Amino acid sequence: MTYKQTITACALLMLSFSPSLAFAATDTQGSSKIQWKVEKSWKLPSTPLDIVYTLDGKRVFILTDQKEILAYSANGELLGAIPVDKGVSAIDIAPRGEKLYLINQGENSFSDLSVSFIVNIDTTGSPFLGNANAPVTIAVFTDFE
Repeated sequence: MTYKQTITACALLMLSFSPSLAFAATDTQGSSKIQWKVEKSWKLPSTPLDIVYTLDGKRVFILTDQKEILAYSANGELLGAIPVDKGVSAIDIAPRGEKLYLINQGENSFSDLSVSFIVNIDTTGSPFLGNANAPVTIAVFTDFE
């Protein structure tokens, strides 16, 4: 089992606990001591196959057996679903969370998906020029110091 598969299995195991089972425990066998506490847990609508978190911990993407990637906020709010091709078996994420990388074992292929989220901004009472219902794109440049 690869390192990523081991981490994925551990993360999926932790996600399978119900919130009522949140606990803290200590493993005192042998010479090591490990403490753990389940901090987040929520039910998924289908069987998870792979999982990735953004580095800032704000979003989690879960590949399911229903040929989709579920996007969640860190607190478990479903943000949306991305359909994927049959055979997609693994996902990874770009460091800033702006891209997802998919491996399709059935087709021996790789896909690079750009990911962005639509955010509604309440502009009630704000002055404007032009069509009030015109779409607006806000670009945030975070790579400048």
